[in-house]
Amino acid sequence: MTDSAQSQRPPVNPAAAPSGNRDIDILMITHRRPRYARQSLQNLLDQCDDTMRVWIWHNGDNEETLAVAKELSEHPRCHKFHHSPVNEKLRAPTNWIWENFEGAYVCKVDDDCLLEDGWAQKLRDAHEANPELGVIGCWRFQDEDFVPELAAKKTRDLSGGHRMLVNCWVQGSGYLMKRKCVQEQGLLSVEDPCFTKYCNQLAERGYVNGFYFPFLREDHMDDPRSPNTLLKRDEDMAEHAPLSALRDGVTSLDVWLKRVRWNAYMVQAAPTNPKWLRGWRLRLRMAGSKVRRLLGAERGPGANPQFKAGA
Repeated sequence: MTDSAQSQRPPVNPAAAPSGNRDIDILMITHRRPRYARQSLQNLLDQCDDTMRVWIWHNGDNEETLAVAKELSEHPRCHKFHHSPVNEKLRAPTNWIWENFEGAYVCKVDDDCLLEDGWAQKLRDAHEANPELGVIGCWRFQDEDFVPELAAKKTRDLSGGHRMLVNCWVQGSGYLMKRKCVQEQGLLSVEDPCFTKYCNQLAERGYVNGFYFPFLREDHMDDPRSPNTLLKRDEDMAEHAPLSALRDGVTSLDVWLKRVRWNAYMVQAAPTNPKWLRGWRLRLRMAGSKVRRLLGAERGPGANPQFKAGA
């Protein structure tokens, strides 16, 4: 894939999926932490039926993790394998599958996540019964993070007996996005490769995004409360810290957990109108939220921890 193919966000027009095509193409990016990679990739491959294809992209030169990726690329449900000697992060591998996938749906599962059986088929069923859906995802948070009074305001009944917690964005793992979204909106751009914003822009186009409800569970092993986590002490952050924690300089397990819980709160408290997620409306909403929190009128898991922490 050339840089020129990724430098903008042009419309992508892969051939329309053949009539009756229900196939799902799934990206997993591996990088380091071989134990996580083996658990996540093996679980994903074993869940796939004959309508699902897994694309593996390995970033970097961590030998143990690369060996895991190469070994599991021999699985019959692995469709393609690519090794980038340098860490291309998220944009390049995402655009790789978005430019080339063959199915009616595309998604990504992170190499630190375990999804419950049947997740993709359930999300596909919801898509097929509700053509207005753009991106619909699984839920990676804990029971204690659920705020019923917030979620109730955003929970919607769908056709076919399905329900969802509507939100303009979902996390970049354990989701299912229809082919038409990529055809209309194009690739992740160099200038702004954020998947959250990509989802918000789809919502502005009129697509309905959110989380299937009752939730389909995604065990996010980077949540310190996960039974499969490697993050049990502050010292573990030095060796096993998530990429976003490394990026922002978070070294405390307590701070990281607060960030996870805050993210759970935000997807339940955020407006469903995407216009309130940018510009003056966003500034006004954030200012009002700060005032309500200072007055004790807004519930949340403590102060907003979305900051770049010091060492």
